[in-house]
This record gives sequence, structure tokens and C-alpha cells, in this order.
Amino acid sequence: MKLSLVCPCYNEEKNVRAFLDACKTALDGKVESYEIVFVNDGSRDNTWKELKALCAETDVNVKIVNFSRNFGKEAAMYAGLGKAEGDYVTLIDADLQQRPEIAVDMVEFLDNNPDFDCVAAYQAKRNEGFVLSFFKKCFYKLINKLCEIDFKQGASDFRTFRREVVEAILSVREYHRFSKGIFSWVGFNTHYIPYVAEERNAGKTSWSFIKLFKYAIDGIVAYTTAPLRLSSIAGIVMSVFSAIYMLVVIIQKLTMGIAIPGYPTIIVLILFIGGLQLTSLGIMGEYLSRIYIEGKRRPICIIKNYETNEKKDND
Repeated sequence: MKLSLVCPCYNEEKNVRAFLDACKTALDGKVESYEIVFVNDGSRDNTWKELKALCAETDVNVKIVNFSRNFGKEAAMYAGLGKAEGDYVTLIDADLQQRPEIAVDMVEFLDNNPDFDCVAAYQAKRNEGFVLSFFKKCFYKLINKLCEIDFKQGASDFRTFRREVVEAILSVREYHRFSKGIFSWVGFNTHYIPYVAEERNAGKTSWSFIKLFKYAIDGIVAYTTAPLRLSSIAGIVMSVFSAIYMLVVIIQKLTMGIAIPGYPTIIVLILFIGGLQLTSLGIMGEYLSRIYIEGKRRPICIIKNYETNEKKDND
């Protein structure tokens, strides 16, 4: 098998058939053999029924994976990579914002450039609001300063890997998965190409600002311990300033008879130090909660159903 396309699906009943047709148009005659691995991530609509119908009807090699519940896109990508058998594996969304024609270009690039192991697409220009764009830029600047690995600004999960890269990603079996970090952490030579995201074929995105913010926090906590060090540094700085301020107050009282500032100063200091302590505890709690979950050794996902039309070749 030359190419596997891994397609996570969440409430994509109106998109999967159009996605399959687009793949046939783009790949037939250009890729010698391919398969499509659909992963139904606990959709609440009729995505699974639509996938079963496609699997039975199409002459394309199709595998369909059905989760027992919604485990998230990260788990869906992991499960799809585990079922993919191609020499090259492409992660791609079902909403047709990421075109399969670009996947063909990725395959051709890897064929012609054996020194590269992965091709990743990034949006050079994003069609989003100023506020969201600003926070994304801040996130990439922050995480690149805090982490030892490099994160390409704007790089998406839309990527094509060689088989050895896929095996390396699957070897990382952590429960709290931040794929952009995993892709960078495993290494290998990556070539970045710009692409323009199309309009969704149907439906609405499930990503809200709150979910993106939580995702950013997960990435920072997963790939750097800098917040823990920052809380320690903040505690040391506060202790030093407190000692200096105490000496100043004592000297003023003994030498100049100045009254020690009273109630307002004490309240402000208590609130400030208390807030700093609670923030430090919160940071430690984020790391501790992940250790607690990882210690349970829960599976990344649970597959309820797995089906394939078992076509051997489609070239």
C-alpha cells in the first residue's frame, strides 16, 4: 500500500461522502494504491451509519473505526495511525478544508526528496479574527521560548509521514496527547509547505476559543516544566523583597520613628501573596493531575467497532 489517509470524524455525516469522492478524484491515477482510514470519534449524528454505507458501496480501500465514546481528535489520530498500512500516511480532516490534492503533492515531494521524512502544511494566511490570531501568535512565541523542541507557527495536523515516522509516533503512548508536540519530539526531517484552507463543505467547527485555550495549556504542560520553575523563582523573589522591606521598616522605625504602615498595606500584601500561592498550587496541580491520570494506565481510546471492505488493491 502506497498511501494511507487517516481521517478523524466528529459529526461529519454530511462531509464523509464528499470527502471520499474528492479523494478518488485527486488520487486515482496519481497514487498507485491507497486506502482511507475513517475514525468516528463518538459522533452524535449519523456519521457511523454513513461510514458503514460508504464502506459497503465504494471500490476504494476503506477502513472504518468506531469509538465507544468521544475521546478527542488526538486519540482519533492515534487510532487511525495504528490501523494505517501505507508506506506514507497522511493526516487529513473530513470537512474538505484540507484538500486531498495537497496530499498528492506531499507524496510526490517525499518520493523526490529521500532526505525528508515528513511534509507538514501550514496556513500562511488564516481567515480568523484579530483576537484569535493574536493569542495564537502569543502561544507559539511562548511555547518556543519555554520548550526545547521547535513548534512551527501555524503548522497544522495536516501532514504526510513516512512509515518510520508513524512507528515512532505510535511508540509514544502517553494518555494526554499533544500531537504537534509529539511530531516535533520524535524528530525526523520535516518540510513545511503553505496551503490555503478552504471553506467547510458542511457543518460547523467544534473548536471554540475555550477549547483552543485548553489545548494550548495542555501543550505547555506536556512539553515544558518551566511554569514550575517560574513559580519557584516567583517565591524566591517575593521572599527577598519581603526581607528587604522588613529591614527598611525596622530601620525607619528605629532611626526616624516613622509609624509602620498598617491595615491597607497588610491586606494588599496578604492578597498578593495569597494569590501567588494559589497560582503556584494551581500550576503544580496541573502537572500532578497528569501524573495521576498517566499512572492509571488507561487506554488512549476504546474501539467499539472496526470494519473494512478488504479491497487488496485499487490501482
